[in-house]
Amino acid sequence: MLGFGDAKKEQKPPSGPRRHVRSWVYVAFGVVLAAGLGLSLYINRTRSKALQREVAGLRQRMEEIDSKAEAARTRATAAEESARQAAVAKDQAEGKRVTAEAEAKQASDRAEEAKQLAATAEQEKQAALAEAERIRKEREEELGRLQEALQKIADTRRTAMGLVMNLDSNAIQFEFNKAVLLSVNRELLSRIAGILLTSKGYSMTVYGHTDDVGSEAYNQELSEKRAKAVRDYLVEAGIGREIIATKGFGKTKPLVVGTTPAARAKNRRVEVEIVDTILNYNLPK
Repeated sequence: MLGFGDAKKEQKPPSGPRRHVRSWVYVAFGVVLAAGLGLSLYINRTRSKALQREVAGLRQRMEEIDSKAEAARTRATAAEESARQAAVAKDQAEGKRVTAEAEAKQASDRAEEAKQLAATAEQEKQAALAEAERIRKEREEELGRLQEALQKIADTRRTAMGLVMNLDSNAIQFEFNKAVLLSVNRELLSRIAGILLTSKGYSMTVYGHTDDVGSEAYNQELSEKRAKAVRDYLVEAGIGREIIATKGFGKTKPLVVGTTPAARAKNRRVEVEIVDTILNYNLPK
């Protein structure tokens, strides 16, 4: 638009060589700019790949570290379990040791107690044996005294159990076919009872015998009657009935063999067995 005199003239674009120079400048700037951008992209790509490789390496290292850490945790867990089991085993072993020591102590105490009891029992045994020996000697002396006294009345011999008196026809005489005591028999039995009453601790068995005249059954009954007749008189003389037994043998055990009047008189007899009940039954052997 034109003004009053001071208006500027319209400017025209440059032409000729000047215009070409400017174009090349623009081109060069573009090239430089493109080259810079390309270089920047190349550098960025190179850095990106390096970074990727570094990240991949780091990831691999982290995986290795995680694997090692997991293995370490597994070993640590196993070690803890082993330590726990070892502690439990140690406690159990300690408990067993304490129990074993306690049982050993108890066994030792029991053994010592048993030893003391055995020693006490041995002492008691020795004391009992000594007492038994004392009583045995006393009874032996008593049997000797009885034998000596009874021997003055009738034939008296020692046996394993005590004494046996043989009251044959020289001591007691039974009439033929009878079991009645004669007055002379009663006097002799009274003397025997008087000696026996001075002693204690014995039992007696009266055995009856007959001669060979008559049947076995008849003589068996007759021998039993004769044994009971002697027993009854001894009871009347003061000896307890409970300590006197009787048994008849009939004619089965003759004292002498023969059928003469003298032989038959000897076989018509009574035997009195005196058994020391204290010496043979109550004392330890």
